[in-house]
Amino acid sequence: MKFAFLIMGNFDMTMDRATIHGGNAQMIGVSDMQEAAAAAKQLCEEGIDCIELCGAFGAEGAKQIIEITENRIPVGYVTHLPEQDEIYKAVFSK
Repeated sequence: MKFAFLIMGNFDMTMDRATIHGGNAQMIGVSDMQEAAAAAKQLCEEGIDCIELCGAFGAEGAKQIIEITENRIPVGYVTHLPEQDEIYKAVFSK
């Protein structure tokens, strides 16, 4: 299975990339939804089997990636338990 994880932040998708397991697992940093859409479309065209998204995408971002990939592959996104809301807020507001 070929798997990709997209992480959103201060990244450049052309440079902020890593692969392991002979390229079957990829991590790509994107700066915004526009880059994420381009990366997801390219990954889908290259035969990726699954895309996971960092929590910054949220449900709406995941829905956009599902639409971009025409619902042909599984797309998930990372979330956390509500009891850690304050911890997440503290860490990601830095």
